[in-house]
Amino acid sequence: MTHTIVHPSSSESSFQPPAMAYRINCRQGHTHLLWVTLRLTAPQTDVLDLHLPVWTPGSYLVREYARHLQELTVTAADGTPLEWWKCTKNQWQVACTPGLELEVRYAIYAHELSVRTNHVDSSHAYFNPAAVCLYAPAYRDQPLTVTIEAPPDWRVTTSLQPLDKAGYTFWAANYDLLVDSPFEVGTHAVYTFEVAGKPHELAVWGEGNFEPKRAIADIQRIIATEASFFGGLPYDRYVFILHLTHKGYGGLEHLNSCSLIFHRFGFQQAEQYRRFLCLVAHEFFHLWNVKRIRPQAFEVFDYDTENYTTSLWFAEGVTSYLDQLIPLWAGLFDAAAYLKLLSESLNRYFHTPGRHVQSLSAASFDAWIKLYRPDENSINSQMSYYLKGELVALLLDLRIRLNFNHRRSLLDVLRRLWQQYCETGQGYTPDGLWETIETIADEDLGAWREQFIEGTADLPLQEWLAKVGLELVPEEALPYTGLQFKQEHGSLQVKAVLRDSPAEAVGLAAGDEIIALNGWRVTAEDWSERLREYQAGDTIQLTWFHDQQLCSRALTLGNPQPQYRLQCSANATASQRSHLVAWLGDTAASL
Repeated sequence: MTHTIVHPSSSESSFQPPAMAYRINCRQGHTHLLWVTLRLTAPQTDVLDLHLPVWTPGSYLVREYARHLQELTVTAADGTPLEWWKCTKNQWQVACTPGLELEVRYAIYAHELSVRTNHVDSSHAYFNPAAVCLYAPAYRDQPLTVTIEAPPDWRVTTSLQPLDKAGYTFWAANYDLLVDSPFEVGTHAVYTFEVAGKPHELAVWGEGNFEPKRAIADIQRIIATEASFFGGLPYDRYVFILHLTHKGYGGLEHLNSCSLIFHRFGFQQAEQYRRFLCLVAHEFFHLWNVKRIRPQAFEVFDYDTENYTTSLWFAEGVTSYLDQLIPLWAGLFDAAAYLKLLSESLNRYFHTPGRHVQSLSAASFDAWIKLYRPDENSINSQMSYYLKGELVALLLDLRIRLNFNHRRSLLDVLRRLWQQYCETGQGYTPDGLWETIETIADEDLGAWREQFIEGTADLPLQEWLAKVGLELVPEEALPYTGLQFKQEHGSLQVKAVLRDSPAEAVGLAAGDEIIALNGWRVTAEDWSERLREYQAGDTIQLTWFHDQQLCSRALTLGNPQPQYRLQCSANATASQRSHLVAWLGDTAASL
């Protein structure tokens, strides 16, 4: 079953009544409650089923939204109370007669500001319908309306089609489209602009050093660059919702919109602003890769449980690879800045012992229980499908480019997938995806898939980067202990102990507090300086508290684990430099 986007007729007389009609009251923001009223007609059964999703598409974690639902009542249209009962954690049933008009009323506690959840206070209301709107499965594929009740000076921003001139009532073709359409309600700033003749909106909530004129010009270039890959934009209108906060970072893609959260003062410093541009490029590229080119498991969402796929490495990893290249290709920063971003990814990969434990396909499948629930051992046992997927995409892109002298690239894989699956609305299987990759690469990559997608072999990064004249240069590093510390002033609180490390060998554990090195007090401020006095092979005496018990043992320092800087090799040939420019653009010529 697939769902198409349908817009209502502009003539109200030809508009059929919705199967479900929601009213969402945002007027009590100081209580952090959204009051929801759902009106619908009972189907031809004696029992009406109502569900609330347990997760939001694009964020692969069961978040149990029903835990925030309270004060549920169900009545007939005349106010007569109806019997109802809860049958599972997120499902309710109502005793009714067929054709009876019902009103379901409840509140949602909304005080978690993220792109995946809900937040309402006296300044605004932001919500994801999956975390707010009960639905009747019998009407999931039927049209619906949403009416927002808000203070008189508040406006509503969403990608859904408005039904009234005031802009408070909206229409969706089905529940899936509603779930894919977050709402921002309040006094937020709204900026409108066009790209390729299509209207776009940028809604900004919060204060900071955001410069709308500059940001919009850059966003327009990102949109135009991505549109050029596929020959146009696959929507009639698009909405960006941006929250400016003192902490937090992230984004969530939707069919015709995206939600972004970024540091309120992160727009003036060059490195932070580049990070913002990459975030925009990432979420916008999901228009194609995941929202329309998608794994088979996402053809029809099951909102009651996990939807498993082994292909998140492609959906997220390829998007992560391109989100750094797109601003580069759009002329928003140069090749030197890109290599710095890529260096950061490479270092995170090299410093993750879990890359030898968890494969990309396993990381994708287990996203529901691992990626979004990190603990002190995650770095030892897991590999992010974002991070390794990005680097696998890099290798695939370079392999295809060099084999065809840049007449083909990874973008051709995406274009072929767009042709194969967009028209039908079907999703790809892991084998179907790999078949398309091999078709574009024009070679058998079965062994490569076995090693790097299904297996845990180290990626041949240095080998392939050298083919385009790049080299990894190690920076000076401290002798290796295998300790990672929490970012706290003063005390040295152990955050994680890396596997097969000197620290693991002497029994240090997450949560321990190191207090002395060779008998002298050591703090977070002077740990690095003290360690610089020693070399690999030296033995030091560490003293720490473990569950309030004093421990002291000798630790033999290991070889430094350097940070790498990616740069153009002084020995790069003219051919290698030519490939580098063909890949990264003209600014690479000056590297």
